Amino acid sequence: MQDTATASPKPTTKANASGPLAGTRIVEFAGIGPGPFGSMLLADMGAEVITLVRAGQKPQGAAARGRTVVTVDLKDKASVADVLKLLDSADALVEGYRPGVMERLGLGPDVVMARNPKLVYARMTGWGQTGPLAQAAGHDINYISITGALAAIGPADKPVPPLNLVGDFGGGSLYLVVGILAALLEASKSGKGQVVDAAMCDGAASLITMFFDMTAAGRWKEGRESNMLDGGAHFYGTYACADGQFVSIGSIEPQFYALLRQIAGLTDADYDAQMDQKQWPALKQKLAAVFKTKTRDEWCKLMEGTDVCFAPVLTMSEATKHPHMVAREVFINHEGHTQPAPAPRFSRTPSSARPPVHSQIGDVVKAWGGK
Repeated sequence: MQDTATASPKPTTKANASGPLAGTRIVEFAGIGPGPFGSMLLADMGAEVITLVRAGQKPQGAAARGRTVVTVDLKDKASVADVLKLLDSADALVEGYRPGVMERLGLGPDVVMARNPKLVYARMTGWGQTGPLAQAAGHDINYISITGALAAIGPADKPVPPLNLVGDFGGGSLYLVVGILAALLEASKSGKGQVVDAAMCDGAASLITMFFDMTAAGRWKEGRESNMLDGGAHFYGTYACADGQFVSIGSIEPQFYALLRQIAGLTDADYDAQMDQKQWPALKQKLAAVFKTKTRDEWCKLMEGTDVCFAPVLTMSEATKHPHMVAREVFINHEGHTQPAPAPRFSRTPSSARPPVHSQIGDVVKAWGGK
């Protein structure tokens, strides 16, 4: 075992953490992507998260905040024994290895939960713990491809990956956190933990439930830019302005669409056919020409804050300066970097973004009541 720092600050405790999860103890086996992000959310909400890293592995950025970081060698039996002692006092475990890896390390759920029956054992993968692809490598784009989500996103000529928001963080991290919280709540009643199998393909499929409902009701057609919410409708989409910047509109409801027409001067009777899908392509072209008559700032002066359902399309650097984002302190400077603040917000037990600290596993075990 190696320490990641010469000093060994005390791990976060219920007394010095803020957030609704203060006093909840979580051990995270460091990985990439959705696991660390999910653990960040838990740490922001006050959970005491111990992140176990390999020698030379240094969690960085927002996903590392709020953790106690400990370097361990999981191929060393003494280190594994220390990890087992740590897990004896944990409420939850988070791991993102391929199925079977934790078992080969001697840290599988059968071993760990036999020692700590109340433990919530959360497993974060792309394909899940079972199924023909369980052992295959993959990334966000692959996990959302097989759900039907990717095929529905982008212009008509090709699908476009929506960053890694749908698979990694939406279908992965958020469902991981929901699963952990639900299992912790159940364990508080039953006294028994369980395994949470959080798969990105499962979560991404769950996220598009509404579109399966719409398909069943005959209100969704397969084929990008063929529907109201996928860029097909002239009143729901993005438009280029005179300066090359973009704005977004979502004027779905009749009263919002009427206001759009009023402010943008859309007096042509053709715009009366709001919900006539056959007219959408022509109306998109007409509306595109209208938006190109003014700059983005000029459109903001006319529409922002109204019921048009309007917003400028901002870059990340622009977003940090937007008055609404500034007023709500949506972005913070943490550890010298601008990053999103913890969310959601709690009235009585506020979340906070805490800096990571470094410790030795022996110190953490002692702090948790082990020997």
